Amino acid sequence: MKPEATPNQQEVAFELKLQDPGYLRLTWPRGARIKEPDAQRAMDRVNELSGTNRHPMIVDMATTDDVTRGARSVFAKPCQASRIALLGASPVDRVIANFFLGIMKAPCPTKFFTSETEALEWLVGV
Repeated sequence: MKPEATPNQQEVAFELKLQDPGYLRLTWPRGARIKEPDAQRAMDRVNELSGTNRHPMIVDMATTDDVTRGARSVFAKPCQASRIALLGASPVDRVIANFFLGIMKAPCPTKFFTSETEALEWLVGV
């Protein structure tokens, strides 16, 4: 029997939009601790929004506190993202991104940025 969800087990909200010129923007809220179910919901939504098309995706993780091992394993699975720019702002963001990129095999070209302009140039040539 599954235990009831406690306040500490609540889902983490995220925002996902298809931006012009055809890239996805996934934004996690300030202080998010992303767990496996959160990551799976986000990737399911990426696939649902993309349909049969693949899109480059920018992931705004600038205010994320933690990404669990289970969440990282979900993010390492192929999805409808053709390439992924991880956008962060702090040394913690860089550590999280480098840990992911160093330990997990990314499912598509993936790179960490602290500049949104540089991330978008790499992602879609904007």
